[in-house]
Amino acid sequence: MEEIISIFKKSAEIKVEFAEKNAAKIERVVGVIVNALHEGGKILLFGNGGSAADAQHIAAEFVNRYLLDREPFAALALTTDTSILTSISNDINFEEIFSRQIAALWKKDDIAWGITTSGNSRNMIRAFEVSRELGLTTIGFTGKDGGTVASLVDYNFNVDADSTPRIQETHITLAHVICELVEKRMKT
Repeated sequence: MEEIISIFKKSAEIKVEFAEKNAAKIERVVGVIVNALHEGGKILLFGNGGSAADAQHIAAEFVNRYLLDREPFAALALTTDTSILTSISNDINFEEIFSRQIAALWKKDDIAWGITTSGNSRNMIRAFEVSRELGLTTIGFTGKDGGTVASLVDYNFNVDADSTPRIQETHITLAHVICELVEKRMKT
């Protein structure tokens, strides 16, 4: 029992500390996303492993709905097309799976939003390098020390923790907060 409560408390402590440090930046990013969507932009989401699942989850919240019945918001998880992922991995290399999609799909006012607990995955780094070259607004969700990704993005949300599960829990809570606020701002 004590171990279970301890895990929940640690998760909650990390989230509260993160929110206190990042509330102003979260509000700025919500504004950036709202502006991009109003201008016809879309959100391109990507990550590896559990972060890939989070990218898909967040895209679904934007396209379908989060809490409110409303028009769909343009969002796409770059982790879902197995033919694209495997052909790029096979024909070029795994490092290019997201950057090639971004190069093919981007347009003015789009946002590249990547999720990585280490901040050092080569395919994530490459995706943000290409996004910067193309002039996209970039959002990174990172963990630990932020890795290389932290220096490549316009808005980095780093969870200063070493535990991958605690980082991921904070990432999905942050994504839900952003979804909720974007949805409310878009309705007004």
